[in-house]
Amino acid sequence: MNRIAATVLSAGLALAAADASAFSQETHKRIVIDAVNYMKNNPTTTNYAKLAAAAAAAGYTVDQMANVLGQGAYDVDDFMDTYFCGATTGDCQTAPVWGLGSGIVKYTSYFHFQQHTRGADAHGNDKGGYNYDLLTVWGDIDNMAATWLVGDYMDDGKGGMTAWFSRDSSKYNTYGITEANYRQGSTSSKAMYDDFEEMPFQPIDNLGQYWYSKFQQAPTFQTLGFVLHTTDLLQPHHTWTTSALNHAGWETWVNDYYYSEGLNNSALVAAAMGTFTPVSTGTTEIRPLLTQGGAYSYSQGGIVLSSTAHADRLVVGRKVIPHAIAMTVHILNHAANRF
Repeated sequence: MNRIAATVLSAGLALAAADASAFSQETHKRIVIDAVNYMKNNPTTTNYAKLAAAAAAAGYTVDQMANVLGQGAYDVDDFMDTYFCGATTGDCQTAPVWGLGSGIVKYTSYFHFQQHTRGADAHGNDKGGYNYDLLTVWGDIDNMAATWLVGDYMDDGKGGMTAWFSRDSSKYNTYGITEANYRQGSTSSKAMYDDFEEMPFQPIDNLGQYWYSKFQQAPTFQTLGFVLHTTDLLQPHHTWTTSALNHAGWETWVNDYYYSEGLNNSALVAAAMGTFTPVSTGTTEIRPLLTQGGAYSYSQGGIVLSSTAHADRLVVGRKVIPHAIAMTVHILNHAANRF
């Protein structure tokens, strides 16, 4: 809690918080489209034929199908599925007041982390998600959020959690829907979500597993696209776990130099393919694959938390983007068998 007490809220800090998500939405879309293009250019080593046949059956060209998948990955950052409620007012919102006009992420983005600096979490997941109280690296944006949201609770519908004097303007049952969906075999209690600064959010591999299960039940390209937002795992800030430390600047750099610096180089993607263990055809469990992606960004990308030098970012970008594309190809290879 000393970190919270030491924080000074300011307009300048609010601006610094702008757009502090993971890879930008456009980058997410590019990664998916590049993964489909890689499969198209390597049909003998991928499940491209099955994927193309599924596109045709749905009335899409391959390019249209890639765009739908990419848009699904893009859209996850816009989900209106996570509300926090004021500790004193009970007013429930999807984003912080201090983020209005600055483009800061919605609260749903707190489900987009996988903590690799620690082991199992309070839920029993092998790798946990964002938890301010247990961060091992953090910065101004983490502190500002925890200060502004101190004591705020997760909207549980009319499930009993309220602010002072039983105030509560519930708008969505986040605990009973979103958190429950992303629980994926782990355990939770409402007491875990009654104070923002101590909330152990579910990790992003659980998000991916939930949407992959929905895809397996009723295959659509949009639902599969939601799964592919898990390329956040190749963003080092999301495995070191912080909303700060050059987070927004790094994502802007990746988007700006994605093509001009050849971050999507196909030869690098081909090399990255071999670093993943493919998902077995006998399972629909993709979390081990996703965790491999997270372990890679954690081990290879830490420098971008402390350095803004173009040369340092280029080294990391040429590692994590090809691996993000390769991880996406592995997911699509497996998913193609379901169509």
